[in-house]
Amino acid sequence: MLLVIPSIEILNGRCFHSAKSASGELYSDDPIEMAKLWRKENAKSIHVTDLDAVRTGFPLNFDIIRNMVRTVDIPIELGGGLRTYDAVRNAIENGIYRAVIGTMFIENPDEAKKCIDKFNASKVVLAVDAENFRTKFRDGVDTGLTPISVALNAKGLGFKRIIYTDVIAKNSLRELNPEAIKLIAENTNMKITVSGGVSGLDNLLTLQKLEPIGVDSVIIGRALYENKFSCQQIWRMCEKGNYPYTARI
Repeated sequence: MLLVIPSIEILNGRCFHSAKSASGELYSDDPIEMAKLWRKENAKSIHVTDLDAVRTGFPLNFDIIRNMVRTVDIPIELGGGLRTYDAVRNAIENGIYRAVIGTMFIENPDEAKKCIDKFNASKVVLAVDAENFRTKFRDGVDTGLTPISVALNAKGLGFKRIIYTDVIAKNSLRELNPEAIKLIAENTNMKITVSGGVSGLDNLLTLQKLEPIGVDSVIIGRALYENKFSCQQIWRMCEKGNYPYTARI
């Protein structure tokens, strides 16, 4: 079954989204408190994006993220601003379970390969953001490549997993496109984490049908924060497979 990973996006030291309870109450916008909340809700991993680092290239929120790693007893996956080998090394040495890179792969593939060679493919994964099945990286620049082409290039360097984001679906809560995800999975034979477009249990059930071809996890952000479905219901359903999260590559 799918591993469901809640997302925390940090901007100016605060959560970009604040979770809302069923009664409409807003939770704290403190990232560490939010991580504790998701852990309490039975999350097995958390995906963190440093939005300030995305914009500047500098880890402006790293102290917060490092404290988050020390506070919760589950793996933290980090993306945003990891554009050099040293940035990836620093993240992993400070307890980040998995580093997510994107721009580095396009601008300096040799540096990306160095990360894979040093830390292996379970610790470093590639973010593939796409709009209308065209891959985009920093500042929304169109690479002119399909997600399949980018994924296969990454596979050639030793990557084994991509995080695939449908940018339009993520930003608008539009329904995900399972056919596009299926096409990527079938043509790359890589592990795929889906991000964006999951707004209800029906979407999770749709993605679960793709699990045999490599789609094994999903990152959910805005839909969780807007209380689109019960967290406990999600994890109860998805844990029936009893997959150990630490064994995933």
